[in-house]
Amino acid sequence: MKRPICITCGTQYELMEKNPDTCLICKEERQYVNPEGQEWTTLEEMQAAQFQNQIIEEEKGLHSVTTAPTFGIGQTAYHIQSKDFNLLWDCISYIDSDTIQKINDIGGLDAIALSHPHYYSAQVEWAEAFNVPIYIHEDDSEWVMRESEMIRFWSGEELKLTSNLTIYRLGGHFQGGAVLHVPEGNEGRGLLLTGDIIQVVADQEWVSFMYSYPNLIPLPASKVEEMARKVNLLKYDRLYNAFHRSVKFNADQSVQLSATRYIKAIEGKLFHT
Repeated sequence: MKRPICITCGTQYELMEKNPDTCLICKEERQYVNPEGQEWTTLEEMQAAQFQNQIIEEEKGLHSVTTAPTFGIGQTAYHIQSKDFNLLWDCISYIDSDTIQKINDIGGLDAIALSHPHYYSAQVEWAEAFNVPIYIHEDDSEWVMRESEMIRFWSGEELKLTSNLTIYRLGGHFQGGAVLHVPEGNEGRGLLLTGDIIQVVADQEWVSFMYSYPNLIPLPASKVEEMARKVNLLKYDRLYNAFHRSVKFNADQSVQLSATRYIKAIEGKLFHT
């Protein structure tokens, strides 16, 4: 018996005797099945293969957690220190005793929260290692490939974890797609952690919005307008995505300008070609 992990997306599955034929996360149009075929590994095999997690202090109260060499989608998780409550925002597939020790050295964990299903990865392994709950929006419950009593499904448009940590459902990339607002972060100027519900692009003064990133399927203009309107109510000056990119200054303005540009492009008003 083993818990397979999809090599392409990093999602861990339930305990089973043999690997599934196909990863349900990758088979769906927002992801993709490796053209060379479906491949699987396990956490134990990864630990034997000398993966390691790099934990970097990005700023006061915020550490990034990334696996090297790159595995699966290659996302970055974030450890947020907030007074007496520490949160892991999004998750990665790899965890070992060294990672656990390093996380405990910076305050441990009180909870895990997810932006969307592509980063569920080995969330249950992490939750069990630190004995903490996992917060997932109920709209995305169908994409949980390993069930656990640690998972707490939340509903509605926001979940207030503490006075300084609130999750907001924006939808878009996934129906339950969520972002994390840290109003006291960035020395009081506010942080927004977005996974890729709002994606920082190559020009890091701009962001974008997609239904499927690898398959380049855009969102409708009306949905992007709604997402921009929701985050316009929040105070934040800096934004981090899930791929170690950030809008360092005036991120709130960047999101609004980017949404306007996106909508004009989708509606055929930005350019002629």
